[in-house]
Amino acid sequence: MKGLVIKSTGSWYRIRLDEGDKVEARIRGKLRTTGIRSTNPVAVGDIVELSQRSEGDWSIDDIVERKNYIIRKATNLSKQTHIIAANIDLSVALVTLKNPKIKFGFLDRMLVTTQAYGIPTLIIFNKIDLLTNEELDYLDQLKSAYGNMGYEMLQVSVQNGTGIDHLKSLIQGKTCAISGHSGVGKSSLLNALTGLEIARVTDVSDFNEKGQHTTTFAELYEVNETTFLIDTPGLKSFGLIDMEKEELKDFFPEMLLRSGDCKFHNCLHINEPGCAVKPAYENSDLPWFRYENYLHFFEELKALKGH
Repeated sequence: MKGLVIKSTGSWYRIRLDEGDKVEARIRGKLRTTGIRSTNPVAVGDIVELSQRSEGDWSIDDIVERKNYIIRKATNLSKQTHIIAANIDLSVALVTLKNPKIKFGFLDRMLVTTQAYGIPTLIIFNKIDLLTNEELDYLDQLKSAYGNMGYEMLQVSVQNGTGIDHLKSLIQGKTCAISGHSGVGKSSLLNALTGLEIARVTDVSDFNEKGQHTTTFAELYEVNETTFLIDTPGLKSFGLIDMEKEELKDFFPEMLLRSGDCKFHNCLHINEPGCAVKPAYENSDLPWFRYENYLHFFEELKALKGH
């Protein structure tokens, strides 16, 4: 029997069976140790093979091959990665221009991760009702920059309902992973999309504009029979652990577009002669924060890999 993993709490998993019933299951011992490099062998969004040993005693016997997944660096130093969610049709990056201020490092780290795994990403700018005319102009500049990279964007206000109906049409029939820095309104958005009070909401601190983490484990919610939302933990950062520093440049679409004009095919766009990307940054033809985040991520991978 097959089922969809909708929640993980470490040792137990909640599974939605094909007919809609939900059961609690544990991992079979052999599966737990077979070729697993991550801290969690089974992730929310996985399709698993189940068996029932007795009344109420369900066992996860196998995992159906994943079409994709997103990961972060594991906090447990004895392992390498932690799979955040699997089998995603659409990644939703939720950000705010202010309250709290947008964190380009988080957004670009997430975009690199989803780009690497071939997962389409929708960038949602929330809390637009709080923006001044000057800030709305800045938002238009950001939308133009990310739009030129090929990303789809939507501006919403969960507070007053702006853009929510359009968003509902965009996620229809998809399994979507919703990620965002603390305080950007992820819990409120989930409540608005599902019509349920399924997620706790906490305010952004006036003192430091940092939201309070409300999600400990990833969890999948059913909007309808074909639409699912995966609430991901409030992540301080996505890990770039699963890639080599030499391939990082390929996950920045605006750099990849210009790389064909570089003198060397393996140009890293840092100090190489005949580079077409770095001059574009110096001439403000590329968003400065994207190139500087690339350099930061490159150094992070360099330190991670030890060379």
